Amino acid sequence: HNLAGTALNPNVAGVLIVGLGCETLTGEILMDLIEPSGKPVYNITIQKEGGTLKTHEKGVRILQKMKQELAELQRETFPINKLTLAVECGGSDAPSGLAANPAAGVAGDKLIEEGGSVMFGETQEMSGTQQVLARRAVNKEVSDAIYEIIETQEARLKAMGVDSRWMSKGNIDGGLTTIEEKSLGAVRKGGTKPIQGVLFNDWERLDKPTKPGLYLMDGPGWDVPSVTHMVAAGAQIVCFTSGRGSTTGHAIAPVIKITGNPETYEMMMDNMDINAGTILDGSESLNSVGQRIYDMIRRTANGRQTKAEALGYKDYIVFKRSREAEHMLGHC
Repeated sequence: HNLAGTALNPNVAGVLIVGLGCETLTGEILMDLIEPSGKPVYNITIQKEGGTLKTHEKGVRILQKMKQELAELQRETFPINKLTLAVECGGSDAPSGLAANPAAGVAGDKLIEEGGSVMFGETQEMSGTQQVLARRAVNKEVSDAIYEIIETQEARLKAMGVDSRWMSKGNIDGGLTTIEEKSLGAVRKGGTKPIQGVLFNDWERLDKPTKPGLYLMDGPGWDVPSVTHMVAAGAQIVCFTSGRGSTTGHAIAPVIKITGNPETYEMMMDNMDINAGTILDGSESLNSVGQRIYDMIRRTANGRQTKAEALGYKDYIVFKRSREAEHMLGHC
């Protein structure tokens, strides 16, 4: 579902699937999921083509042909309500919850006010925030789902012998004192709008937003897989906050990196797109920084390169849940 969802993302114009030829997940399975979209999709296997070099040669020919065909497409103007944004945090520190995350939340709120959609995730990092998030649910069904995914994630970690209160060394060095502080800071990237739904992501399905608004994506507390899942669910642009600093990008989606720590911005200007630390020194308001982020989202949608794109930095990781832990929880 994640691979097919990535291929179906609006950022992708055409697809070439390359496989060995005897995988459990075959190219044919992916083609069946992608072809109804009308996108050009091809599938080649190393075993059938006669080795790596012949496969490479054929793949290059296919891509050259696809590139020529796609070059005939004309850029078109689309309204901002066609945009879906993913908001993620990684390498959090104390300023993340005070500046970067709430500023990203303001930008997401502005997009929703224009009719767009926003996703935020990392269920594992939301431990203890169930009531805060559930109060924003549009109905009881969504409220119940919020409790379910957070409590299930806590049970999942317990089944694997992992302490859900764990924080990384970077979090602690960055001034975070408790998991409650980290969790309450993390959810601020979701802004203030009502939560329209919970998006589930497992072996059976990958949910996608069904209408404009804010959505909570169930998933791990690891930033890169979380981004992978949200992009596979249709996000075309990512806002990624990081207090400690991050180099991350994505294979098919521009990643706008935001830090609330002025020192991190000065040290990693090659990687960070926006300094939200101006909120902390009093030189700029939260709404002003949120507007800057929103303006950059629009410019990025119009073709402006993010720092990660300029550096050619691309990440893509699909998170695989432990079947043993799922069996313990009765989920499979």
